[in-house]
Amino acid sequence: MSEKTASFGFREVPEGDKEGLVKEVFSSVAARYDLMNDLMSAGIHRIWKDAMVEWLGPRPGWLCLDVAGGTGDIAFRIAEMVRSRGGDAAITVCDINADMLGEGVRRAKEKGETAIEWVCGNAESLPFPDAHFDAYTIAFGIRNVTHIDAALREARRVLKPGGRFLCLEFSKVEVPGLDALYDSYSFRLLPKIGGLVARDEDSYRYLAESIRRFPPQARFAAMIAEAGLSQVKVRNLSGGIAAMHSAWRL
Repeated sequence: MSEKTASFGFREVPEGDKEGLVKEVFSSVAARYDLMNDLMSAGIHRIWKDAMVEWLGPRPGWLCLDVAGGTGDIAFRIAEMVRSRGGDAAITVCDINADMLGEGVRRAKEKGETAIEWVCGNAESLPFPDAHFDAYTIAFGIRNVTHIDAALREARRVLKPGGRFLCLEFSKVEVPGLDALYDSYSFRLLPKIGGLVARDEDSYRYLAESIRRFPPQARFAAMIAEAGLSQVKVRNLSGGIAAMHSAWRL
């Protein structure tokens, strides 16, 4: 019987190896991850994340789970919006990578943010009870899990009935001409920037390749529905460079 494999960028690796390889990537870039996001996107990732939290519309009293949220970008935005609505935030960040979580904890201390709990855990087997959270968010993380279908089923499991699922991820460019320009940038320039700023060209080559291997908008929407989530909707950002997928546990 042949050994099961999983994609790691454009490579096929033994299924059991992918989790460790992804951990190595993010441990390598953790200290400069937020700076690299700014450089890679000219700050546009901040607009995308703002749009995500605006669409989520978190309310006072919600229990929110942000998966693969290590450095806290989404969690900090949720906390700020909840407080702007006169309530207290209750947010858990769950990430498989301790180095990324460490960056988030460091940033939280700098901000004086105490409403966030930081938990090391796997998106495919979350360490939380059934029907526990009002909202589940994941930004630029789900393409890195070994079994996307398992992560989606876990999202449904931990959501309360009536709970909201919202994913922000790189997707398939749908503007003619922009796709070729974006490919050229991703595969030629992005790894070079990673080498200069994060001293890790290979990790950023993987990140570019992982984006290309991720399912396009319609297929990912179908996967969300297959996991048992309902009312799936898609919003493209920047011509489909990124996309948000929203769904509910009913």
